[in-house]
Amino acid sequence: MQKIIEASDISKRFGETQALKDISFSVNESEIFGFIGPDGAGKTTLFRIITTLLLPDDGEMKVLGMDSKTEFKELRKNIGYMPGRFSLYQDLSVEENLNFYATVFGTTVKENYDLISDIYSHIEPFKKRLAGNLSGGMKQKLALSCALIHKPKLLVLDEPTTGVDAVSRSEFWEMLKKLKQYKITIIVSTPYMDEAMRCDRVALIQNGKILSIDNPEKIKQGYSRKLFSAKAPEKYKLIDALRKYPETITAYPFGDSVHVTFTGDKYDSSIYTYLGKLGINDAVISVTEAGIEDRFLELMNKAE
Repeated sequence: MQKIIEASDISKRFGETQALKDISFSVNESEIFGFIGPDGAGKTTLFRIITTLLLPDDGEMKVLGMDSKTEFKELRKNIGYMPGRFSLYQDLSVEENLNFYATVFGTTVKENYDLISDIYSHIEPFKKRLAGNLSGGMKQKLALSCALIHKPKLLVLDEPTTGVDAVSRSEFWEMLKKLKQYKITIIVSTPYMDEAMRCDRVALIQNGKILSIDNPEKIKQGYSRKLFSAKAPEKYKLIDALRKYPETITAYPFGDSVHVTFTGDKYDSSIYTYLGKLGINDAVISVTEAGIEDRFLELMNKAE
């Protein structure tokens, strides 16, 4: 299987801040590869190195078989990049933006229209509208169309669905899946765990280091403890109480519940007595299945 990205011991500093430290990974052709991590984890810095916008301080980055330091001019012709912040020309229309990007890469909209038709068809009725007047979901589709118009071999998406409604997010990922037929490799960062589950493989990254790389289901299965879900009307009061309970190892908010682990992977009825003394008389605790975010938090705690 052809390797589209091969990163070996990549490091990057900004003054006293170590943004990336000894990052190594590889991405296969036609793969959707996700990077999952909080703000400041190093995702954007890594993506800028992959797209030749930054040079690493140490290590080697090969993209499409080319060295990102010495062959960056050729690489840029084969990479589509969609940064986290909308960066198209807001005072140009939808149509003008798309034509401009096609021209920059020496192609035309007509030549590669089949590649973007599923995406662009959603916004084509508004092609005369200024890009700055589009909704969040429509801006997202325009940015993706512009990133794809030159038929890149690698598509780099930095948190492309942040701030976009749930329906538009779902549509966006369906579009990404369809790109596989064109053998386009996709790397994407996302803060949304449901999106992480749509990737072929994911890398969990924190403080400039990769904690784990695998397919999402295997990462979930790596969770090492029995996990419990605790619910009560006053969730944050419950979190505080559970974190002070002597047998608690971890307690994190999760939707309308609290995911909690205990020493010995069990609890007894005395916890209800303890909670009752704190005014929490209607808590319900049950076994639950760990998600990828639970595994991520577990790995973070071990790293720290």
